[in-house]
Amino acid sequence: MFGAALLVQVLLATAAFAIPTSKERLAERVARRAARSHLTQPKQLVVHPISEEQATGNTTHAEFSSNWSGAVLVAGANTFKSVTGTFTIPTPREPSGASGTHSASAWVGIDGDTCGNAILQTGIDFTVSGSSTSFDAWFEWFPDFAHDFSGITLRAGNSITVSVTATSLTGGTATIVNHSTGQTVSHTFSGQPALCQENAEWIVEDFSEGGGLVPLSNWGTVTFTGVSAGTSSGTANPASATIINMEQNGRVLTSVSTSSSQVSVKYTGP
Repeated sequence: MFGAALLVQVLLATAAFAIPTSKERLAERVARRAARSHLTQPKQLVVHPISEEQATGNTTHAEFSSNWSGAVLVAGANTFKSVTGTFTIPTPREPSGASGTHSASAWVGIDGDTCGNAILQTGIDFTVSGSSTSFDAWFEWFPDFAHDFSGITLRAGNSITVSVTATSLTGGTATIVNHSTGQTVSHTFSGQPALCQENAEWIVEDFSEGGGLVPLSNWGTVTFTGVSAGTSSGTANPASATIINMEQNGRVLTSVSTSSSQVSVKYTGP
């Protein structure tokens, strides 16, 4: 009887030690992220073989990219000082006929289109692997890799505001607010590679890991609302922005639309 009780206590103690603490889980996630070397890249332009009207219905402002989909405002140097937008975290799914791990990232940023030497950006990754989904909040000043925020929990359906502010050409802030949980996280940059402040973006991206694009998830639709870009003289909206649709292996995978207050990025791939 004593031996059986002792065995139970040993098993319980072993199980307790086997359960990772919140700090251990965070450390594992950070290590996994560092090993993946997540990197959001400047826009990779694709010259599409079919007409813009066939692909997007927009013949005036349309481009194609292998990694970006969304909307970009383009202006002269030292124009854009801040960018913001709010969206609902989607439930990512595997593309039709695919299996394994698939991801995408929704973010706002300054530069990376006509100015590719630096990007100030922040956003949310969404990943699906079989029946499991996961989400990461991050900040990045390209060409550095993305870094995870701590102190914020994320779930599909959460309402998220992402914003960046350039306080100078080499410094600024990245902020994410989870309205569903009341959590806010922010990071301050200084001494970074110089921005041009020529571009303001609202993007869903196929980001890079290990030198190549990750397998892309089906995110349904991400709609940035309450969108605006602060300038030295006021604010700008994306109604006349350049629309960018993602195209890979000769197939257009997204459909993007804009208005004065929102940017909608719909996954239309397999």
